[in-house]
Amino acid sequence: MLLIASCSMTNGKDSLPSAQFVPVDEGPGAPYVVGPLDSLQIFVWRNPELTTSVTVRPDGRFSVPLIDDMTATGRTPTQLARDIEKKLSEYIQSPIVTVIVSGFQGPFAQQVRVVGSATSPQAIPFRANMTLLDVMITVGGVTEFAAGNRATLARVENGVQREYGIRIDDLIRDGDVSANVKIEPGDVIIIPESFF
Repeated sequence: MLLIASCSMTNGKDSLPSAQFVPVDEGPGAPYVVGPLDSLQIFVWRNPELTTSVTVRPDGRFSVPLIDDMTATGRTPTQLARDIEKKLSEYIQSPIVTVIVSGFQGPFAQQVRVVGSATSPQAIPFRANMTLLDVMITVGGVTEFAAGNRATLARVENGVQREYGIRIDDLIRDGDVSANVKIEPGDVIIIPESFF
């Protein structure tokens, strides 16, 4: 019984199940939602003077010819295209708009943040089927002074923040794939330094 309890805990915190390998025929993830600092290409068919590229401002809005301060965050590219069409229909007849996201940041609530003793701590845009290994590759692993097996993953579930112990050293230094866990949008990974 004690052995079972210790297997489900990592450093006194709950642990997460191992991530499954992504099948070759993985389907698409959830629809992408535009966030601050995303780069957008807005194409207006047969209206090259209205076709433009823009970066979403930190306040979640953007401006283009004929449209000031349109809200972009929280909208999919298709929803945003329909919103732009509605605004442009005041000036041109039956506009057809396509929005293409070319630089991805995503909303803050969907970014994965890595802090502490990572080689390059940063916020990472979430991708469908992302795992801890994907995150570690993006941040360049951990520093030589990191205590990777004492790392914590903080996640909000049903409105409540929970903390899970994760074993980064086992994953990237020992190649233990059972330490690879699924990452969710908004996860925060905290990597402490070792005591010695």
